Amino acid sequence: MTRINVDDDATRDQVTAAELGRALRARRKVLSISAAAAAEAAQISRVTWHRLEKGAITVSWGSVLAATRVLGLVVRFGGHETDSEAASGAWLPLSIRLDDYPQLRRLAWQVRDGAQSVSPREALGLYERNWRHLQPDLLGAEERKLIEALRDTFGADGLRV
Repeated sequence: MTRINVDDDATRDQVTAAELGRALRARRKVLSISAAAAAEAAQISRVTWHRLEKGAITVSWGSVLAATRVLGLVVRFGGHETDSEAASGAWLPLSIRLDDYPQLRRLAWQVRDGAQSVSPREALGLYERNWRHLQPDLLGAEERKLIEALRDTFGADGLRV
């Protein structure tokens, strides 16, 4: 009969969670993103983000995947990617530079003075509210990818166009 030492497994889980937390924090700092902005982009609470960075093992798997996705990280187990979007190259940045997406720039004429970028939620709102003004034939490949990433990220609650 095989015995499982719960203490060893629990210690291993805690070490893994702590390593992931350190990686999330380090990546967020490299990107110069506040914890509040990262949490908003991941659609999780600021408290949950804090718990992730502290290595809490009770945070939901969905929150972990959302956090890694918004920071551009891929979770791997045994050399296999677990996030199919990251494996295929789909991603959603924390901040969307308007100059990188010409049609979005056209739709963002009323955005706060001098804004150079918007959050994914703001971009989603701009596309939804102003879709009728968009010229689909002028959408570049990168902007089409952005729109698809917004659809994938926000699901049925987003981008009703």
